[in-house]
Amino acid sequence: MLNEPLAITIAFIIAYLLGSIPAAYIVGRLIKRIDIRQVGSRNMGAMNVFYNVGFLYGLLVLLIDIGKAATAMAIARYWLETPIAAELISGAIAVLGHSFPIWLRFRGGKGGAPLIGTLVFLMPWGIIIAFPIFVLLTLLTRFPTLSYSLALLTFPFVAWLRYDNIDYVLFSTLMLLFPVIRYIPRIKEMRTKGGSWKHVILRRNIKDRF
Repeated sequence: MLNEPLAITIAFIIAYLLGSIPAAYIVGRLIKRIDIRQVGSRNMGAMNVFYNVGFLYGLLVLLIDIGKAATAMAIARYWLETPIAAELISGAIAVLGHSFPIWLRFRGGKGGAPLIGTLVFLMPWGIIIAFPIFVLLTLLTRFPTLSYSLALLTFPFVAWLRYDNIDYVLFSTLMLLFPVIRYIPRIKEMRTKGGSWKHVILRRNIKDRF
């Protein structure tokens, strides 16, 4: 049995290394010989892979990116048996690893998919509420990124109403701010290219992208 400080240290290191796995970059290089950070939205994330490499490859990247954060938290909880605070921090570190991966000179993605991984791991009941909202909003707006972002806003309420856990409420609320802040430059770019907020939000089809 590891002592607690050592277990927490190991959990944090593993979380960062797992988060740093650049799945989108690797898939882009292997399948189309492109740097995913140089095409489309220039984001090292699943949505950019969907648009520039292919649907199935985007789905693969999405699952990997979700899984690496969830795995980091599972290791902290079940293998290293760290306190809940260390488990939550491990999830946050995995998201940071995705955004600032050591393997790519700290130039990574926005953190959306690993954020989903942390929230789903903590609160699987949230899927029942968030997923239908995501599907409905995608059908209405044809804008998947906006749709899943709005769907994720339900998790602090799930943490409060279903789990009655203030730690989960604070964690989910604070973590949701991270990709929003990271996404601000991209939002401004879309507004400039789209010409109006209406066109940015209500798109003609799923492939309509700026």
